[in-house]
Amino acid sequence: MLKELSSYANQLREELLVFMDEHIYPNESVFEEQLNEQGNRWAIPPIVEELKQKAKQQGLWNLFLPDTVHGSGLSNYEYSFLCEIMGRSLMAPEIFNCNAPDTGNMEVLVKYGTEEQKKQWLEPLLEGKIRSVFSMTEPDVASSDATNIQSSIVRDGDEYVINAKKWWSTGALDPRCKVAIVMGKTDPNAEPHKQQSMILIPFDALGVTVKRHLPVFGYDHAPHGHAEVHYDNVRVPASNMLLGEGRGFEIAQGRLGPGRIHHCMRAIGAAERALTLLINRANSREAFHSKLVDKDTIRTEIAESRIEIEQARLLTLQAAHKIDQEGAKAARKDIAMIKIAVPRVSINVIDRAIEVFGGAGVSDDFPLAAHFANARTLRIVDGPDKVHLRDIAKLELREQL
Repeated sequence: MLKELSSYANQLREELLVFMDEHIYPNESVFEEQLNEQGNRWAIPPIVEELKQKAKQQGLWNLFLPDTVHGSGLSNYEYSFLCEIMGRSLMAPEIFNCNAPDTGNMEVLVKYGTEEQKKQWLEPLLEGKIRSVFSMTEPDVASSDATNIQSSIVRDGDEYVINAKKWWSTGALDPRCKVAIVMGKTDPNAEPHKQQSMILIPFDALGVTVKRHLPVFGYDHAPHGHAEVHYDNVRVPASNMLLGEGRGFEIAQGRLGPGRIHHCMRAIGAAERALTLLINRANSREAFHSKLVDKDTIRTEIAESRIEIEQARLLTLQAAHKIDQEGAKAARKDIAMIKIAVPRVSINVIDRAIEVFGGAGVSDDFPLAAHFANARTLRIVDGPDKVHLRDIAKLELREQL
């Protein structure tokens, strides 16, 4: 049984739905036109800042943070309903300052940052003036096992010296990117989960180099993008360390729990939009002397999609509620289950919509192809399926045996 939303959460949900209809969907094509016409795909289309100001003025801003000092004060469960709505458009999360990796980085700074770190980096992130990077994954090791990470963070007097080769650093190509959270080893001889630390690195620091852009299924995701970034003998003040040496896994656990809820709810939003597009297309197209929507095969696809979406949503809301009640550690199995189930559902539903659209479905005329690529990538983001399946089985056996 679904928990009833507060009147405040319901109000935000209604306002968000209206904003999406009035400002987001109509401006998706404007965003693409401005991006393509400006000559530099890594410059920010004017429509982005224009819509961000509208969202901020309407109070639809930093909705993901559960405290009333920095955010809306919504629980993970309540925010999930809003996150799903944002997920219907790939451009929407940034407009509300609810986009990855900035949300996770802001959560880290709220939970673990010093007052000085918050003043320097959290405040401009909350205002939407800058963007950030989370550098964890490495090209030379299997980073699904974070104990493999080889980046080094070495203390030298009042500074730390960082050497790291990272990739899939989302946001590294954005001209507004000003800071990175980098994970690396401070003590290779400590027990495995105490070797890693996280540290703040100004993105303009000497030794920080964006080596190359990394497209996803051919999509450049400009003007944000993903990149391989090298940190060569980068020096930062010792005060840039987050929480303390050896606390990297602790921070990661606090960051990834809510983040996976966000990813999954956005994927459900993408599936909902795909189903709506499927139905509208089927109702407007005729083949072999009748509308597509009247054919049994299409109706079966619609029914299967609705069933899968509802299952995925309920499972994700259950995980969000458990995080709220018991914390991310207690919800570990629930989080792993949604990380498996939701991308599969999203891929299935979007694929059915693509099939109904035919050639148009894989074109850039409609958002289906981009959403499909995004959903498939989600099976790797924050840990691949096989890792989560292993964890689910391990936790299930521990409970049963």
